[in-house]
Amino acid sequence: MAKYILLVNWTDQGVKNAKDSPKRLDAARKQAEAAGAKLGDFYMTMGGYDMVVHMEAPDDAAVAKFVLNLAGAGNVRTQTLKAFSEDEYRKILGAL
Repeated sequence: MAKYILLVNWTDQGVKNAKDSPKRLDAARKQAEAAGAKLGDFYMTMGGYDMVVHMEAPDDAAVAKFVLNLAGAGNVRTQTLKAFSEDEYRKILGAL
């Protein structure tokens, strides 16, 4: 499965209801699983982003659908990065 890093910020609505965020995270995990994806490590962070999530999914379309549904609830906005493991990185650079 492909790997992704989600950089997540609460919206005004999301931060007003921050105490409900753990429940929303649990629901997001189930939503990802229903799409054949998996939310892995989750971190609440300080700085430019409120949360960082590792995600694995079968393809880019599954991730796009997931983040659009997630953002559509109005509690978060995401920035999605496709990630390459160290092995993949070495193969890519080795082919140059």
